[in-house]
Amino acid sequence: MEGLFDCGTHRYVTTSGAAAEMTAVEKIEEQLASLRIAKRSALSEEPAYVLDVDVSNPAQSESSRLVAVSCSNKSIRVYNRETLNFLREYSSQSGVLNGVRFAHACDSVLFSACSDGTVRCWDIRLATQQATQVFSGYPSNVFISFDVSCNDLIICAGTEKVEKDAFLVFWDARGITNCASATREPLGVYSESHNDDITKICFHPVKPNSVASGSTDGLVNVFDINKDNEDDALISTCNSDSSVSFIGWSGKDYKEVYCVTHDEGFCWWDIAQLDTEESITLLHVLDVRDAVCIENDTLNYLVGGLYHEKADKLFLLGGTSTGNIHLLGCGTDGLSLVGSLCGGHSATVRSFCWNPADESLVTGGEDAQLLLWKPGAVERSLTKKTSLKIASSVQKRVRVHNSSLKSRKK
Repeated sequence: MEGLFDCGTHRYVTTSGAAAEMTAVEKIEEQLASLRIAKRSALSEEPAYVLDVDVSNPAQSESSRLVAVSCSNKSIRVYNRETLNFLREYSSQSGVLNGVRFAHACDSVLFSACSDGTVRCWDIRLATQQATQVFSGYPSNVFISFDVSCNDLIICAGTEKVEKDAFLVFWDARGITNCASATREPLGVYSESHNDDITKICFHPVKPNSVASGSTDGLVNVFDINKDNEDDALISTCNSDSSVSFIGWSGKDYKEVYCVTHDEGFCWWDIAQLDTEESITLLHVLDVRDAVCIENDTLNYLVGGLYHEKADKLFLLGGTSTGNIHLLGCGTDGLSLVGSLCGGHSATVRSFCWNPADESLVTGGEDAQLLLWKPGAVERSLTKKTSLKIASSVQKRVRVHNSSLKSRKK
């Protein structure tokens, strides 16, 4: 059965399996392909790359949903999610920001990780530039990744390699709203499982004791942090053979993990097969740019992935240096183009956040723009912002491993 998707000036045909089995998936794919710009944030007085995006889970009503972004000028900006109206900014950070995360149970609590060796907690209800709590690492720690467990009890941050060590640092996050301006010391660290920069941390969506980490050493590790020591906690080690840039969970009950690499590779594993004779590798694509054909366009890079629970399907998001976004469907038989989102960004898209409640997508990029995409939306102002050439302190971190990794594979 064929499904036809139209995106701007491009039209794509995808071929699926049995019609009866694939109807639900095709419907979801059609929704994704029909994403259009609903809102566009106003350009700030000091434009900066949008590096990371997170959307809050509203505690009371859908209207209270917020968007937080970390920027290349070391600031955190908070917006109303429905209107993309700017609400507030936290500036003057003492290092490079490496991620923002809202607490799962309280939509006014926001976390950020910084290269100065701290994770900070912000209460966006307060009219202050001061963090309500600071989670400090050890003196040599430079945090480049972090995440918060689904029950908001544990924070984990990953460090750059210093001498021979790269650490996963853990803190107890309980009572975050009760102790203003307090500094918290780590619960402990894992130091033996990675031997290079830990680029991504991702807690399991429903199991607070399960966390995955990815590194430039090529490994994606899965831990059960309820175990007494690091050796027992390490449940699985998956080797991507490349430098890991993004990791996530997928599949029913989220028993699968996947990663995107700095040289645009993709790996997908089924952790449930660890104790069986079956291979845990579901798919390994060395270079997605060569594996997916896009009519009248190209794929320059991958940003990350999202698992769609309703469709029980994993999707990847990538794009072009001119701002087009491509959505790819993942199957054990390979990758296929679902649709493209055009006319929004004018430069590389660096981050995104998917909201399954209303099937919407928020994207941020090097053009300093924040966009909200919804199925079938019509943007009132269709003026596309011109590309902004912004000098960024994080440019040197992007895909720095390409040449050495490509030579290793040959």
